[in-house]
Amino acid sequence: MKTTTFPRVHASYYVSNIENTIAFYSKFFEKEPVKVKADYAKFLLEAPSLNISFIQSTKPVKPDFIHFGIEVNDPEELKRRLGNAMHHDLPIDVEKEVKCCYAKQDKFWVTDPDGYKWEVYQFMEDVDENDEKYTEEGACCAPESATTKDESTCCA
Repeated sequence: MKTTTFPRVHASYYVSNIENTIAFYSKFFEKEPVKVKADYAKFLLEAPSLNISFIQSTKPVKPDFIHFGIEVNDPEELKRRLGNAMHHDLPIDVEKEVKCCYAKQDKFWVTDPDGYKWEVYQFMEDVDENDEKYTEEGACCAPESATTKDESTCCA
């Protein structure tokens, strides 16, 4: 039996303002979109292998799912990504050695102009329990909104 791999994940999302979206994601992804139209932008990332596009919508945008996540391999990459977000004044929340989703992690969150939340994290180890502050809301949760404060929220 032949094994098939999926070379790149594709995701597409509605946004309220394509210019604001391009500005945010160019900073967050550290690269420019590969295609831009009046109501459309497409980014191609190599690591993670992602084709993500944004389409401007005339209807209100409601990001009513929990969040996106990008796992990094080591603390140096997490620190570099956090430094980039801070350099560009992106709204961030930082968490250190948090236990949520039954995993110990260091992470930070950014929120885009439409409220889509991105978690950038380094997995440290599996754990049997979550931190107490996450048990009431469930094992996995995203911050209500990212700020520049160092508030703790959850999860990967």
